[in-house]
This record gives sequence, structure tokens and C-alpha cells, in this order.
Amino acid sequence: MIMRGTALALVATGLIGLSGCASTPPEQDPVQIKLNDLETRLARIEHLMSNQSLLQMANESEALRADVRGVHDDVDKLGNELETSRKRQRDLYADLDQRLKALETHAAAPAAQTPAAPVAPRAPAASAASAPARPAAVTADGTDRGNYQAAFALLKDSQYDQAISAFTNFLSDFPDSPLADNAQYWLGEAYYVNKNYPTALEAFQRVVDKYPQSRKVPDALLKVGYCQYEMKQWDQARKALGEVTSRYSDSPAGRLAQQRLEKMGTENH
Repeated sequence: MIMRGTALALVATGLIGLSGCASTPPEQDPVQIKLNDLETRLARIEHLMSNQSLLQMANESEALRADVRGVHDDVDKLGNELETSRKRQRDLYADLDQRLKALETHAAAPAAQTPAAPVAPRAPAASAASAPARPAAVTADGTDRGNYQAAFALLKDSQYDQAISAFTNFLSDFPDSPLADNAQYWLGEAYYVNKNYPTALEAFQRVVDKYPQSRKVPDALLKVGYCQYEMKQWDQARKALGEVTSRYSDSPAGRLAQQRLEKMGTENH
């Protein structure tokens, strides 16, 4: 009986030991622990990078908006400059009368206190019957400016034949005058208005050849092209107008030359 009781006690003790072992959880795999840690860290990095990408995209978007605003500002500025340029061109070249008045005002300013009055031609009395009559463009003071103003007044008053004679006489009497280049140009204008295009062409070409430093050269070269256009000399006209656009692209003459070239293109000339 004693031995049987001892055996039972040993069995009970063994069962208690087994029960204790079953209730203790097994240790986690170190490799799995490491993988879990890496996954956690990777998730944090991806989240951080996602936030940085969004920030970068926001910055780039704002930069693009700034660029677009700058482009709009540039377009508005260019549009205003273009409209200003077109208005200046219309004001300067609306018609021949406006150009004549503008030049008259410019040329008359230095001589505002020197009245000019026409007098009889300066020819000997004995030969007056046989000498060709000169226009009443010779002034009392006999100066180049006075004679120029008298000839210019004839042109302004649309007395083109008389203006032609007056400017021709001026260039003969005052070939070295500082107004000679202007007189030569307006002589060409008088011929041009009279539709004497071959003679007008010669007069304008003389401005280009004889007075290369004159401020009238761009306009004279433009009118050379205009004369050739009226004479249907298409190749020569394109060459002259092309030279104006090349040499004086930013001037009113350059823009008018470009317009005439475009017109010739639409006309297939």
C-alpha cells in the first residue's frame, strides 16, 4: 500500500510538471522579429518620403504658377507696346499732308522771327524777256532757309509743279546748304504726288546716294521701293523694300516696307 501511494504521488508530480510546461509560451523567432522591425522602419521611411514628394510637388506647382503669371505679364506688355507702335505709325504716316505739316513746324522754328516775303526773280532787267521765269520762291533775305521755306509752302499748298521748280532752284542756288537733303527728298515727293514715278525715283535715289548720313535716307529708300512698285518693277521693289526692313527694321519706314512686301505677297508679285 505504501508503495502504491508513492507511485501515485510521483505520477501526480509529473502531471503537474507537464501542465506547467504547456502554459509557458514558446520564444519568438529572431528572424521574424528582425523582419517585423524592418517592415516598421520601411513603412516610416515611405511615409516620410511621401510627405516630401507632396511638398516638392507643391513647390513645383507654385513655381509653375509664377512662371505663367510672368508670361501673362510679358504678353500684356508686348501687346501694349505693339498697340503703341501701331498708333505711332498711324500718326506719323496717316497721309502726306500730316508729314508736310510736321516737317514745316520743325524747319520753321529756328526762323520764326525772320519773315519771308516773295520778291521778283534775281535776273538782269535787260534779259528778263528771254530768261525763263523762276517761281516766286526767292525771299527778301536771300537765305537758304528763307528759300527753303518758300518752296515748302508751295508743296504744302498742293502747288506741286511750282514746288518742283522751287526746290530745283533751291538745290541749284544752295547746293551746300544743310537743308539740301530735305529739299532733295521733298522734290521727290512732289514728283511722286504728281505720279511722275520715274523722275521721283531718280530724286529719291539721289538722297540715298548723295546724302548717306541724312535722316531722310530711310524714307527715301522706302519711296524708291514705292516708285518701283508703281512702275511694276517687282524684283527691284522687293530688293529696295527688303533693304529698308533689314537696315531700319525698328523705324516707321521699316514697318511700312514690311507691310508693302506683305501686300506684294498677297498680290503674287
